[in-house]
Amino acid sequence: MEYNGSPTEKAFPAGQLDRRHVGQSVSFQPNDFTVVFGTIAGIARTEALVYLSLDGVSGGTHLKDEYDLPVDQDVYLQLDPLGSAEKGLSEAAGFVKDKLDEITRNIREREQGKSE
Repeated sequence: MEYNGSPTEKAFPAGQLDRRHVGQSVSFQPNDFTVVFGTIAGIARTEALVYLSLDGVSGGTHLKDEYDLPVDQDVYLQLDPLGSAEKGLSEAAGFVKDKLDEITRNIREREQGKSE
C-alpha cells in the first residue's frame, strides 16, 4: 500500500511537526499495511524519531494511539480552510485593485485626450 494523502491534505515531514499541530487531523502510513487517521494529542521528538500520541484512534483490537515515526516520514495534515480562504481572498483583492487602477488610468487618459 502506498498512501499519499488526499487532495485536502498537505504533506509534512514528521520532523517539522510542533505544538501548532496539536489538535489537527493527521493521516500517515506507519507500515506497509496500515494507514492511520486521527487527531494529534501530543508530539515528542528526538533527533531520529517523532512520537505521536493520537486522539480518536485507540480502542479497537488492532488500533493503537501512539506511533514512532522517522523524522523524514511524510504525514498528511488537513489544509487550513481559513488560511486557504484568506490567501485566496488576498489574491482576489490584489487582482481587483490592479483592475481598478488600470480602469482609473484609462479614464484619466481619455479625459486628458478630450481636454486637448
